Amino acid sequence: MNDHRSDTEKNILLPRHVKPVIIPESGHPIRLHHLDKEALKVLFRLRDAGFAGYLVGGGVRDLYMGKRPKDFDISTDARPGQLRKLFRNSRTIGRRFRLVQIYFRGGKIIEVSTLRSQSEYDMEGSDKVLASNNTFGTLPEDALRRDLTINSLFYEIEYNTIIDYVGGVQDLDQGIIRIVGDPDRRITRDPVRMMRAVRHAARTGFTIEPATRKAIIANREKLSHCPPSRIRDELLKDLRSGASTKWARIAIECRLFFTLFPGYREMLAADSGNRAGEMLMKLLGVVDRLYTLPRDESSRVEMPDYMLLTVLALPWIEVRFGLAGKRLKGPAQYHFSREIRAGLDEFFGERFNLTRMAKESMTTLLVNLPLFDQHARSRNRPAWVRKKSYYQDCLRFFHLYAEAVGGSPVQEDLFAVKVQADDERFFRFPEGGTGNGSRSRKGVRPAFSKKKRGIFGLRSG
Repeated sequence: MNDHRSDTEKNILLPRHVKPVIIPESGHPIRLHHLDKEALKVLFRLRDAGFAGYLVGGGVRDLYMGKRPKDFDISTDARPGQLRKLFRNSRTIGRRFRLVQIYFRGGKIIEVSTLRSQSEYDMEGSDKVLASNNTFGTLPEDALRRDLTINSLFYEIEYNTIIDYVGGVQDLDQGIIRIVGDPDRRITRDPVRMMRAVRHAARTGFTIEPATRKAIIANREKLSHCPPSRIRDELLKDLRSGASTKWARIAIECRLFFTLFPGYREMLAADSGNRAGEMLMKLLGVVDRLYTLPRDESSRVEMPDYMLLTVLALPWIEVRFGLAGKRLKGPAQYHFSREIRAGLDEFFGERFNLTRMAKESMTTLLVNLPLFDQHARSRNRPAWVRKKSYYQDCLRFFHLYAEAVGGSPVQEDLFAVKVQADDERFFRFPEGGTGNGSRSRKGVRPAFSKKKRGIFGLRSG
């Protein structure tokens, strides 16, 4: 019988024939009671409504490794419209691909996505982007389009099994970071995958397998083809991961760090004492310590984006401008601040699309660092400094610097932010409504009820 399908159609359907490895409950450590109760509610409701639902990605990875996941993301064969009818306490987000966020009491959000096809990430077809209508897909297609094997696992609650299409369980057991499919091709399609591979190697302590590592080194300059906003967002995730020191070391080894920050390329190579590199690692070590401090659910550590980026720039600025030894006043300090501002333009370039306000805030932190250092021992900073609007920010940044150079540890309260149980940020929809075109619930919170039956699709307990 002749097959009249086009080559593209054949390639789209090919992943359907990939056979998974099914790991039974006896072969893995994940149990139902390890899952977040709200995630279980979503999975059971999907099952009871006749849909398939799976815990996916980092949630499966972390539970397999004995860690508590930060997020419990779910994938399903239900479409976004069906999810919105099933979960009235929800909204849709995204333009290119619609996700459904389901809201629970206490600020909990569970993200549910429809299984996706490989689309332009198809690994068996041509290099061309596939048809735009190839959006929703099957379980194997969804697995094969993901970035890393350890993030491509599915856990289902019916038989408590792990479904593995890409060898992710074996890589977890062996401590390996591997890009799904041909790493050169996958990186060419989306160079940000290089940053994600390095991040997960740093977070897990795993080794990047040779083919993936070789592809990162060979294709590192392609990162400049990505939108600056994506690069900036990925970088900030690295800095807030609690493993930024390991991330920096791996990124330097893979030369990816110098694609992001070319100013360090010659500096780290030419500096025989490696002052800049040593200072960078010490500063990132302070950031990691703060982000990994044990805390209860009522507070969290938070550093502004511009402060984290200033941490990355400080060693370069110090070597370039001799920041620590400056003692300037009046016009001289103003002119120096303009030099620092120009230096930041040179250091960051256009790679991160930083706003003018962000760069000015970074300049303020750097220019005032010598003054705070000068008055550190006396603890009697001039009154005019304490009255400045930037005083608290500069004080916090100075304490980061002081710990890095051997001073007292930063008081964690300087960066602690209180989180209320019903923090309005988690409930209020952004301006423009719920994301599905409706105006009727603009700017309102999902409703919950103490009644046993509940309302809007959820029971109270």
